[in-house]
Parts: sequence; structure tokens; C-alpha cells
Amino acid sequence: MRIATSHGFGGPEVLTIGEAPSPQVGTHDILIQVRAAGVNRADLLQREGRYPSPPGAPPWPGLEVAGVVAEIGDAVTRWQVGDEVCALLPGGGYADQVAVDADLALPVPDGLTMVEAAGLVEAACTVWSNLHEADARAGERVLVHGGSGGVGHIAIQIAAALDMEVWATAGGPERAARCAALGARAIDYRADDFTTVMTNAGGADVILDVVGGAYLARNLEALATGGRLVVIGMQRGARAELDLGRLLMMRARIIGTTLRSRPLAERQAIVAAVREHVWPLVPGQVRPIIHVTEPLESAADAHRALDSGDVFGKVVLTTDP
Repeated sequence: MRIATSHGFGGPEVLTIGEAPSPQVGTHDILIQVRAAGVNRADLLQREGRYPSPPGAPPWPGLEVAGVVAEIGDAVTRWQVGDEVCALLPGGGYADQVAVDADLALPVPDGLTMVEAAGLVEAACTVWSNLHEADARAGERVLVHGGSGGVGHIAIQIAAALDMEVWATAGGPERAARCAALGARAIDYRADDFTTVMTNAGGADVILDVVGGAYLARNLEALATGGRLVVIGMQRGARAELDLGRLLMMRARIIGTTLRSRPLAERQAIVAAVREHVWPLVPGQVRPIIHVTEPLESAADAHRALDSGDVFGKVVLTTDP
């Protein structure tokens, strides 16, 4: 089968098309004939040598796919050959085929294309698991950093559908307006200081942050008393100073999470919860925005697009020859 892999680490130019044996299907696995694969910032980090696949996962990138079940393991009863599914992966999605634990797959929602489904599953699992980690509740004020991103634009929609008061940061008036159209009170961080805006609004009960170190101190200032900061990315640094006095005074919590490296049982539980709580919201209240699609052979161009900072929503690879 074809795979998009890298010859060494570096920029998008290291991505090339190669070949690998078709995956072996375990007793509890399904084999998916991939039609589309989502592109995520974790893939860019992996290409750069900063986020390797966990043990047992294929060494090439890809955390989410959509396609058709081509084979099922002996113990699998939930799926049948021919079912249209999307799946959360620990890696290896940039390929014609993937084998994945059957409990990490979800049905492609009615009304969504394969491309849209491939751009939804990883973000939906990330958002749901982190809102759960933060004990976010209806009526609370949630600030989403990077509201125009692949995770951010889904976070806006899910939190709004769950009756939370959603705020989001985005760069520039056009991107802020698009976040507002999704259900957020948008903050153009190029024009306004989000800390001041949130403080004047009463502070955020929950912040979902993809920025990391550069925002740590400002995020703490933007929290309401009892607020929870969930760090889900480090786009602008992994280190920062923390005012512990303010943390104590605000009775705040800082939570760090990952999805890819969780034990299988935890990822299965997250996928099951997404199927129960998020999938009923799709596509009426939650729908991925696809910025651009590229064929598998053009994985480098897909990475360049995501690297550019111009993407609103998701970049997706397609595997049709």
C-alpha cells in the first residue's frame, strides 16, 4: 500500500510517497480502506522529529481517517465489511489502509462526507475529553484559544451546543467574524488584549489553550475564581513562569492533557463518550469546516498549508488515486 512518510526530519519537503505492507488485522481490529485522512499539528511536530509515534504505532503520521471497513478481526461484532467509519489513531493514517482497534472507530455521521468525517474525529475526541477533564458545565464561560484552528472551531461548536458561554481568540477581523458565526464571542487578539476582555466579562471558568508557555501568565489572569486552564498544545513554547500566589488566590487549576499517548482503554472510553454525547450533535450543531483537501501524494503541500497559518478549520488528505 502507499504511505506518505518522511526521509529524515525537517520541513514539508521531507514528506514523500513510499510503500509499506498492508497492516495485519488483530482479533479486536478492523481494517479500513482509507478514503480521507485529517492533517493535524501533531503531524507537523512528528515530521520535525519532535513527536514520535508511540510504541506499536506505524512510524508515519496520521491521527484520524475515514473510509470503508475492508476486514474485521475474529472478535469484532460491532462492524461489518462495507461499513463507513471514521477512526481515532495513534499514528499511520497517511496510508491507503489502516488497522485499528474496533472500539476506536465511529460511524460516519449521516450528512457528512468522508472528507468531513476525517476532519472531525480527532478534534471531537480532543474537545470532549478536555471539557470533561475541566468539569465544564452548561452556563459556564469557556475561552477557546485558536478558535479558527482544527480543534478550536470544533471546540466553539461543541461548547455552544452544550449551552456554555463561548469566547474565542482569532487573528484578524475576518477570522474573528467566522468564529462569531460559529457561536463564539470573538476576540481579535491582534487588536484587543484577551486578558482585559475576559477580566471585564467576569473571567473564564474554563480556558482551552493550544498556545502554551507564551500565554500561561495571561491565561491565569483571565481565569475567574475557581477557573480551570487546560493546556492542550504548546505552539508558542513549553516553559513559562507561574505566579503561584495568584493560582492559590484564585483557587484555580491547571490541567495538562494529551490524547495520542493515553492507554488504549482510556482512548476507547473517550471514543464511546463522543459517540454518545457529540455524534448526536452532528451535523446540525457541529460540523467541521474543510479549508482544503490534497491528494496523499501532495502531503507536503498539505503540511505547507497548515504551516502557513492561513488555514481556517481542517486540512484533509484524500487517497483516491
